[in-house]
Amino acid sequence: MLLQQTPIIVEVVKQPAITPDISVNVVIGMFQMAGAFLLVAALGSLVAGAIFIAIRRMRDASPDATTDTGHVRLRI
Repeated sequence: MLLQQTPIIVEVVKQPAITPDISVNVVIGMFQMAGAFLLVAALGSLVAGAIFIAIRRMRDASPDATTDTGHVRLRI
């Protein structure tokens, strides 16, 4: 006495596309971001250096209030 069972039918849908690990565009984007950071840092250091040089030139051009200050200026 074998009982006839109805088969189980499973509908298989299309599998999603395989996602790539890392692409060349991501690597190029990382280098572009690093280049942008380096450019901003270089411009910032140039601005800071120009400010320091301007302050030093203004300080050297201004007459001293007293000529005998009791210390030696190195003039570096």
